[in-house]
Amino acid sequence: MKKIAAVLCALIQIALYGMTPDEALKTLMEGNQRFSKDKSLHLDRTSERRQELISKQAPYAIILGCSDSRVAPEIVFDQGIGDLFIVRVAGNVVGPLELDSVEYSALYLNSSILMVLGHENCGAINAVITGNTKDIESVAELITPAAEATQKQKSNRLEETIKTNAKMMAQQLRNSPVLSGLIAKKKLAVVAAYYNFHSGKVELLDEIKKK
Repeated sequence: MKKIAAVLCALIQIALYGMTPDEALKTLMEGNQRFSKDKSLHLDRTSERRQELISKQAPYAIILGCSDSRVAPEIVFDQGIGDLFIVRVAGNVVGPLELDSVEYSALYLNSSILMVLGHENCGAINAVITGNTKDIESVAELITPAAEATQKQKSNRLEETIKTNAKMMAQQLRNSPVLSGLIAKKKLAVVAAYYNFHSGKVELLDEIKKK
């Protein structure tokens, strides 16, 4: 109990004073480590926490993830109410609406880490690879560059395309004038990641880039 209390206190202190991008990423990954080992703490999911957040929010991280029902960021990263600003869309793609949402959290809520989270066996990306994109044309169009980049992949093409797509979307976000300005000031970092269903672990696909 003492160990849990210490962790909670440390998290509350960090939340009160803000996090650097490195601290925010470390907090995310530590939460995922707990989840993958079945040691989730289920932080800040109480009625008291709900009351605290009625008039304001200050999520330390932005997750641009897939709509897939198996990839709920609050669960995967063992985070509580108000910790994460989440944008979910099939294939974790970046279009105008997704970009506006991400920029809002980075600019006005002071989130310091932005993660594009792809995941194992993504149906949207598999649809693009196999040419079954009827009724998801808008999403498929954004995934196509990643699929084209892996055309010569002889094995594990789906996994490679999922990872390539996440990295491409992360780079697209870094190129946003709004986000690149925050990155230059070291207020924000953007990373790509991949979630493995079997292990429950999130794999970072790149390191924090400051520029």
